[in-house]
Amino acid sequence: MTQTQPQPLKAALWMCGAIVSFVLMAVAGRAVQVELNTFELMFWRSFMGFLLVAAIIRVRRGDFAIVRTQHWGLHLVRNTFHFAGQNLWFYGLMMIPLSQLVALEFTGPIWVVLLAPVFLGERLTGVKLAITLVGFVGVLVVAQPGVQPLNLGHLAGVLAAVGFAMNLIFTRKIMLHDHVLTVLFWMTLSQTGMALVLALASGFTWPSLHMLPWLGIIALTGLSAHYSLTSALGLAPATLVAPMEFARLPIVALVGVWLYAEALDPMVFLGAAIIFSANFLNLRLNSRRAARA
Repeated sequence: MTQTQPQPLKAALWMCGAIVSFVLMAVAGRAVQVELNTFELMFWRSFMGFLLVAAIIRVRRGDFAIVRTQHWGLHLVRNTFHFAGQNLWFYGLMMIPLSQLVALEFTGPIWVVLLAPVFLGERLTGVKLAITLVGFVGVLVVAQPGVQPLNLGHLAGVLAAVGFAMNLIFTRKIMLHDHVLTVLFWMTLSQTGMALVLALASGFTWPSLHMLPWLGIIALTGLSAHYSLTSALGLAPATLVAPMEFARLPIVALVGVWLYAEALDPMVFLGAAIIFSANFLNLRLNSRRAARA
């Protein structure tokens, strides 16, 4: 059987779609939080996302047999971590500059390296531990403790990356058994329920009419970003796709300058470059091991 050749140009086009989606989500997230808290935001995002996923399943499959699963526990744990990570990300969005939040978000793969031995049984080698330490040096460069004041936004950014890492780990487990549409169906449905309970507990607020387009953008980009990223990874290896995602940082930094008058901090770019280097080294290490296997 012939191996499919990488298609880096098509992968780059899909990554452009992913980057645009992530940037639009950040801008819409800030706009919506003028009126709504993160739980209310997540309720509308998940509810609208659920309607979109249900419509896609109905059109493409004709019925909902594909959503059946025997792995409820895995879905519940995965969706809880993703829900927590996404709430923390939206909270951090209002607390620190966009460029800092994105740089801290890039630590997600480093957390996967640390947590995979516990949840996937993978071995934590000395090389992987060294790569992880390099990544956390990058975090210190981004946050600059002792040089600039730290706030809950920085903690939220790091914890969001942990939540996304746990989400990735449990997604790996689920994808051994269930289809991607199954994952998206139960993710949006369960997170609609989680967000509604917490939103009601904190005092539910209905969005004004002019917020509805922003909520629609958040729901749509939440699906399009991950679909575009998955499509890019299907067309080119991760070692090619990962450097493309790094382009999100300068783009979102320029958006922060343009829309919110945020300063361009060279230390954020330096720290992000260190974090990216650690992630890239880990990808190369895994690629070499897979080639030898």
